[in-house]
Amino acid sequence: MNTSASTPALPERRNFRCLDPLRVRWAEVDLQQIVFNGHYLMYFDTAVAAYWRRMAMPYHEAMQELGGDLFVRKATLEYEASARYDDQLHIGMRLVRLGTSSMTLQACAFKGVRRLVHGEIVYVFADPATQTSRPIPVLLRDWMQAFERGEAMVTVEEGAWATLGPEAAPLRTAVFEGEQGVSRALEQDGLDAQAHHVVARNRLGQAVGTGRLLPIDARSGKIGRMAVMPTVRGAAVGQAMLQTLCERACTLGLQEVVLHAQAPVLDFYRRSGFEVASEPFEEAGIEHRLMRRQLAAG
Repeated sequence: MNTSASTPALPERRNFRCLDPLRVRWAEVDLQQIVFNGHYLMYFDTAVAAYWRRMAMPYHEAMQELGGDLFVRKATLEYEASARYDDQLHIGMRLVRLGTSSMTLQACAFKGVRRLVHGEIVYVFADPATQTSRPIPVLLRDWMQAFERGEAMVTVEEGAWATLGPEAAPLRTAVFEGEQGVSRALEQDGLDAQAHHVVARNRLGQAVGTGRLLPIDARSGKIGRMAVMPTVRGAAVGQAMLQTLCERACTLGLQEVVLHAQAPVLDFYRRSGFEVASEPFEEAGIEHRLMRRQLAAG
């Protein structure tokens, strides 16, 4: 990352840790049948939101805790080639400069590896009421630089429900009851006291994910109640929790873990070594599959 005042080199796809996929819609092309120039600002603004998600930062809650907000000071675009209807693009976003109260994010629209449009967005950290600038908090500076270095964005704490329940319960309520329409009677099954729980926290210490491991018998356990705050999905929160729960199962001497995976997230669990072990079935009105993972001995 370049934190000097010099102009950064023209970006290449490999320079970006945050690449947000986007497919060009019909409403975004003009009479020349190419993407209207002003839409790239919208593409880049959308990718900024993806950047915060990849940092496991729920933007509004984080800014409130940091005592400020980010305001756009300047946005520039340079056009090299055109995108057309139904093109699959990836919008890259990266930090290239950190000043005392301002920062510069570099953005780029790629089609494959080809650079189409690139630009910069200058943000100023400021008081949200008066919009007067403030120094960028050290915590935010460190957080962004850690992301650009490829460091983990969350830590996972393990414990009993009595300890972690006050943070885990609101997350589960928001995801299962609020988002998915699961009844409270089904979500609160009375088994939490018997389970081993995890809570994932971002670099502000905010709880952004939770899950549990429930012993079944001497050789197997069930992972469940996996819930991640919607505004941080894509930051590997679920992966970190799943790994921790599987490691805990190993330390308990379990040989296998199972789970009931909702149909849209089967591939997520497959990437972590789980295999589908049943035909589709309905649970809480949602299609699921039983999945299993064998654990390494010792």
